[in-house]
Amino acid sequence: MAEERRWFDDLPVIGRLPAAKRAALLREIDLPSDAEVQAQAKGFFSSVPDPWEHTSHAFGFVPPGVSAAGLIEVKPASQIEADPALKNARVAVRLDRLRVAAYPGRGVHRILFDFYARNQRAGGEDDLHFNMVLRAQQGQSAAVVGYPIFLGLGVGDGGVGFRCHTVNVKNEQDEALLGVLESDAMRQGLQLLSTVQPALGPLSTMAVGITRALAGRHRNVSVQDFYLGLDFGASATGARLREGTYFAVQAPEELTASCWQQWVYNTQSQHLVARDNPTVPIAHNYIAFNVCRHQAQ
Repeated sequence: MAEERRWFDDLPVIGRLPAAKRAALLREIDLPSDAEVQAQAKGFFSSVPDPWEHTSHAFGFVPPGVSAAGLIEVKPASQIEADPALKNARVAVRLDRLRVAAYPGRGVHRILFDFYARNQRAGGEDDLHFNMVLRAQQGQSAAVVGYPIFLGLGVGDGGVGFRCHTVNVKNEQDEALLGVLESDAMRQGLQLLSTVQPALGPLSTMAVGITRALAGRHRNVSVQDFYLGLDFGASATGARLREGTYFAVQAPEELTASCWQQWVYNTQSQHLVARDNPTVPIAHNYIAFNVCRHQAQ
């Protein structure tokens, strides 16, 4: 699945930019002072880098059916057992959480969320993009649970791959375009059937075009970008597919190997929290999406 990885490779997230260009972007989106801009661009604003500076992600998993109040263990996505019953099945993918510990800038963030998957169907496959607009205050989460992305996504023999790209939209002239993406028609997710749907190609192409256009605009900046391939194998370095909730946490690479020993999921607050401080969400941006077998209506 190498081809789809190139769609946004020329739109690097802010954490990959050189310090000078990063400082210029931060100044454009109205951080308080030049001194703070320079400090954040160089990573010296505090002893800990800002959450948006990291380019790596940690991937965790929580199984379905866990409803008891309290703290739940989160397993690395590479250490769960795949469900072979999902081979050639159809699944529903829903967004359950987008947590903004910190994005560049201040106040309420308008976030363009682009989600990619490859739909496997009888006689062929489709590369699909779906995007939506989410709003979140700095240090809070977007008001979304169970937001439909793909309904009836076809899984192949080898599994399924997802890619997510977020854009922090600060250009006020883009408000009209964001309004289109927030319409009721765009909130229903992509309804996928087993037959060829001529409209899927143009819709996906339009979604890619919107993401690329907004990410390249003045004062807009890409923040998160990850690819998660879920398979039915058993390799120590891969990630497995089964029904449940997947977490993608933007975190420093040195932490991703051990983070799931330190973090748990709090069912009462519905946040990832530190095991030794379960009342406070972790200080990282993260996305949670659910995968379950699709029930055709």
